[in-house]
Amino acid sequence: MVLYASSPGHAADAKLARPLELVVFALVLAHAVYLAACYLHGIWIVAPDGSGVQSDFVNVWAAGRLVLEGHPASAYDWPTHKLVEEAAVGHPFAGYFGWHYPPPFLFVASRLALMSYAAAYAVWVFATFPIYLAAIRAIIGDRTGYLLAAAFPAILSNFIVGQNGFLTAGLFGGALFLLERRPILAGILIGLLSYKPHLGFLFPIALAAGGYWRTFAAATVTAAVMAMASWFAFGTDAWIAFFANIGHTEHAFLSEGAADLGKMQTAFGTIRTLGGSEALAWWAQAAVAIAAAAGVAAVWRSRADYEIKAAALGTAAMLATPYLYTYDLVVLAVPLAFLFRLGRARGFLPQEMPAIGLACLLILIFPFVKAPVGFAAIVTVAALVARRAVPSFAGRRVSA
Repeated sequence: MVLYASSPGHAADAKLARPLELVVFALVLAHAVYLAACYLHGIWIVAPDGSGVQSDFVNVWAAGRLVLEGHPASAYDWPTHKLVEEAAVGHPFAGYFGWHYPPPFLFVASRLALMSYAAAYAVWVFATFPIYLAAIRAIIGDRTGYLLAAAFPAILSNFIVGQNGFLTAGLFGGALFLLERRPILAGILIGLLSYKPHLGFLFPIALAAGGYWRTFAAATVTAAVMAMASWFAFGTDAWIAFFANIGHTEHAFLSEGAADLGKMQTAFGTIRTLGGSEALAWWAQAAVAIAAAAGVAAVWRSRADYEIKAAALGTAAMLATPYLYTYDLVVLAVPLAFLFRLGRARGFLPQEMPAIGLACLLILIFPFVKAPVGFAAIVTVAALVARRAVPSFAGRRVSA
């Protein structure tokens, strides 16, 4: 498959081959057209009658409003929070968008709640999107990164529901990009990622295995400072409510099926969607998480190229958690970007680019199948990472 107009050995000058560039550009254009159509038809951000369209973002705005009203702990009280959500959009609606984040994220929510719901929604998605773009562009190394990042199918889900996938991917990718050159700054970004703890808990394993102790310390201090600041700002009750809410959320969303398990892109969600028991799903998830953690430790202790280490951590982080939705799949762009960078520098392995294309296609078709195809995409990328990583344990490098 021809991927470049010039040799991949000259990475700084390499450009996407024209056919691939057209496909990527078409995806970017399709994303823009779809978002515009959703807005104009009143099914994104603002309804035809001027009221708000309920989506995941409403839980952020409602939590912020409760902070501004002097009741931060009430963000974790489902009945109270739901009433504020309905007030935000201007009408009642079925279901509930829960607030599950640790108190430090209330700083962000409260700033957004200073604006109207619609304005805050737009500001949130369009302000965090460039963070994600910048991270992927930095990893890939030139402006091609912007185009590839904007074409990645997972971004559409994040735009539509107003979630935090862009911020998470930006922090994750930015930390890995900076780790070897600016370890303290990388640690700060990892500490900021503690607002999404279930996606960052493999970082300590990787940092310890790789000996990145300054980064480890910076991340720990940053997370501690954020926690302390939120304790001063929002009080002990907010933290008590947060920890109490964790068990409630797990039981309601994973055990009682309050969440649509077909949207859960994890081993747990896959087993449950296929009709397996909850016990089997938990055993499968535990096995995948242990394997992911062990894999990260092994790769980060090995002589593997840094791109392989970064891609392994990004992929394993998504495999290890039982709680991962389609909007979280924006993070998958990070390991894909590192694989792309390595392939462009040394050549792509046979069938590597078709497999990357398959992973993207699986995410793209999710709205039509509503099944854990995202989990299959993550497994596909994990297989590509493993293919690159295994020879490094024997002291060899893989090149095309």
